[in-house]
Order: sequence, then structure tokens, then C-alpha cells
Amino acid sequence: MKSKLVLWGSNAQDEKCLIAVSLRAADNKVDIWTFPESVATEDFYQQMMKEWRDGEGIELPDPKTHLERDLSVTDSLLPDDLKVERTDVVMRAQTEWQFVILSSKLHDAYEAQLSELKERVGKLEAFDQSTWDNLKEFWDKVQEQVRERNLFRDHADRLRAHTNELFGQMKTLRSKLDEEFEKLSKEASNKFFTALGEVERKMESGARVPALFDELKKLQSMFRESKTLTREHRNKVWEKLDGTFKAVKEKRFGSKSGDGGGGGGSMLQGTQRRYDGLLSAIGKMEQSIRRDRNDLDYQNHKINTTEGQLEAQLRQAKLKMIEERINSKDEKLNEMNATKIELEKRLASLKEKEARRAAQQAVKEKIVVEMKAAAEAREDVAEKLDKAAEKISTAKPKAKAAPKAEAPKKEESILGAVGTMMGESFEDVIDTVKAVALVIGDKIEDAIDELKEDIAEATAPKAEAEAEAPVAEAPAPEAEPIAETPVETVAVEIPEPEAATEEAPAEKAAPAKSGEEE
Repeated sequence: MKSKLVLWGSNAQDEKCLIAVSLRAADNKVDIWTFPESVATEDFYQQMMKEWRDGEGIELPDPKTHLERDLSVTDSLLPDDLKVERTDVVMRAQTEWQFVILSSKLHDAYEAQLSELKERVGKLEAFDQSTWDNLKEFWDKVQEQVRERNLFRDHADRLRAHTNELFGQMKTLRSKLDEEFEKLSKEASNKFFTALGEVERKMESGARVPALFDELKKLQSMFRESKTLTREHRNKVWEKLDGTFKAVKEKRFGSKSGDGGGGGGSMLQGTQRRYDGLLSAIGKMEQSIRRDRNDLDYQNHKINTTEGQLEAQLRQAKLKMIEERINSKDEKLNEMNATKIELEKRLASLKEKEARRAAQQAVKEKIVVEMKAAAEAREDVAEKLDKAAEKISTAKPKAKAAPKAEAPKKEESILGAVGTMMGESFEDVIDTVKAVALVIGDKIEDAIDELKEDIAEATAPKAEAEAEAPVAEAPAPEAEPIAETPVETVAVEIPEPEAATEEAPAEKAAPAKSGEEE
């Protein structure tokens, strides 16, 4: 920004003259020189434009007039008797120079603060955190003014150079402090490692796990309250502490206690984590856009209330930058919202698949339970059938030994008892078969058919034996032969008890009738 102005004009006598105006920002004044046309040649005009206006010192020729005026916002930059051809240039210089003066005053204020900080830093013998914070706060304020372009580049460069010098002195002091802190941190970390090693030694020697947990909790509390650990040492101690916790927990609850639910590596969980992260990013982006819009409103308000043309132009440029930034963020936000919709659809699909898998798993588990129950029932029925077959095989020899001429009546009584007991046992078998008929199905029916055939074979010899026995010589039945027959030898489960009970009376009635005839 130029602090000198050269232009053609006229004086009170309406004579053409060359006008040169220079700003003295420190005094808030302007110097005005006028040169008559006799002096203001074209060569002199070019010299003033190229050399004097750019800051180079040249000797101003005579005759000339000099005038000093205060720079004001309301009053004109030039006196009333001086007229210029380019009034807009004068007005623009007046507004810009107002900004220059304010910026210079701001620079002077920062220079004064920096001098105080320099004095404080010079008196320090060791690093002081409060002085460091004050210096950092000061530089943050300077940076803000630089971003707002309220400080000129040369002013900002000088402040930066002086501030960096103070930061360098503070870093030197802090490096000494860091060395001491590093030593303290190393000692503290060694104590933690020693204590954790003792816990591991006790765990290997078979110490009580609850006591080890208590020791680890104390160490964890000490670790959280420790202020003498560097970041590197803190991370190492935490890894060791966490590993010891897991080892003790595994010893107490088993190797599956620390799995964390299988690692959480399923597609549904991964998609859910990505969706949650996207929501967080969308929230941050929306918050950033709101900040930019608030900044846009602030700059619009500043433009409406600004008094300097330069400041207004700076505000306009800032508005363009903010608007472009908002447009870029809006596009990014639209892409993120589109991704959000896709992830929501994917999550819904994955959740549906997970529900189906869970239902299928439940059905499989139910089928396994039912098959196990059916297998147990099948084994129970098979066991009973085996017992029935065993009793049938036991009954067959007894039936073949029936044809004895000495005791036909006794065999008739035995056959009746056998039929009755076989009928009761067979009824029990039938009830059991019916109870599990839905599980075993056709196999039970086949087993029953086979059992019927065995019974038919077992009863056929007995009927023939009874028919061949001499009826006339049969003595009267007595209770004693029945008592001599063991119950367990005839208590056999035989199918079709009704047929056995129907045939026995018929056979007994036949000998009685033949006896009467004789």
C-alpha cells in the first residue's frame, strides 16, 4: 500500500500545479507539497512517480509550498484551495491511510507487549510454563490479526522474528527441563515395570488371583495419577499393565475370557462402525459449515459498517473465499449423505440376513434337540423289544416240553397262566410303541409284525401238544403243580393276548365233553 501520492491539480489562483502528498503514520499527519508549472516539467513528474513515490529520497526543487494537515475521516485530505483532476484517487488514499494508521498503532501496541515479554524471558533462569503460555497467547493474537490482514507484512515479519527469538530462548530452557523430566519419567516407569514383574512372578508361583487383581488395580490407579511420565513411557507402561491384566484374567476365567466376543470382525459390525464414523464426520462437517456461514454473516455485517474502502475490499475478498469454502463443503456433505443412505440400506440388508441366520440357527438347534429326544425314545423302544424277544425265545423251549402224558391238566394250567401274563406284558409293549409311534414310524410297525409272527410260532406247538395229550387219563387239576411253576419263567410278553385267551378255554372244554361221553 502506497503512502505517497502524486497528481496534477490547480491552486487557489486556478494555476496548474503538481501536488505531492506523503503520509506520516506515526504522527497521524500528511505533508503536502505543491510545485508550479514552471518547475513541474514532464521529467520531474516522471521522477516523482517512479522514485519519490516508491520511497526513495530525492531533493525537492524550489519554488515549492509545504503544508501540514491532520489526517481525518471527516475532513478532506487536501485543503479547499487545491483542486485535483482525480478526486477518487484522493478519497481512496484517505481511506487507505486511515487503515494504515490504525494498523501502525496496532503494531506499536504489539511491540510494547513483546518488549514486556522479552524482559520477562530475559530474567528467567529455568523454564516457566506461565511465561510460555503468555508468549503463545500473544503470538496467537498476532496470527489472528495477520489472518484478518489487519497488519502489514513488514510489521508482521518484524513481530514474527522477535517472537521466534523469544520462543527459541524458552525452548532452550525447556530442553533442560525436559532432560530432567525424562530422568524422572524413566525412574517412574522402571518402578511400574518392577511392580508388574513381581505380579507376574506371583501369578506363575500360584498366588491367589483375587489378590493379584487388587495389586493390579492399585498399580492402575497409581498410573492414572502419575504426572511424571512422558508420552513414550506412559504408552509402554500401559501396554505392560494391560497385558498383565489380561494374563491374570485368563488365568482366572480361562482363555476365552478376554476374547471380547470373537473380535467383532463380522461384516455387520464393520459396516455399523463405518456408519457411526460417517455420522460423526457429517456432524463435524455440518458444524464447520455453520461456522463458515456465521463468519459470512459477520463479514457482511463488517462490510455494512466499515468506513475504509480498503477494508471493504478486503472484506469482499474474504466473502468470496468463505463462499467458495462453503460451496466445497456443501458438495462434500452431499457426497457423505449419499454414502450414508447407501450404508443405511446395507445395514438393513445385513440385519435382515443376520436375523435369518439366527432363525436358521435356532431351528437347527431345535431339530438337534428333537432328534436327540427321538433317538433316546428309539433306543428305549428297541431295548423293550429286545427284552420281549428274549422272553419269547425263553418261552419257546417251555412250550415244546409240554407234551407229557403224565400231567396234561398241569400243562393246561401253565398255558393259561402264561397266556394271561404274556397278554399283560404285551399290552405294556403296545402302550410304549404307541407313545413313540410318531418318532419311529414304520420301523415300529415292522417290529410289531415280526413280533406277531414269533408269537404265532411260539403258540402253535402248545396247541398241538394239548391236542395229542390223552384226555381220559388226565387227572384232576391240583394247585400244587401251579405253585411249582416259577412265575419268572412264564411272564413273557407275547402279542395277541386275546387269541391265546380265547383258545385256552376251548381246549379245556373239549376234554371235559369227551369225558362225559365216555
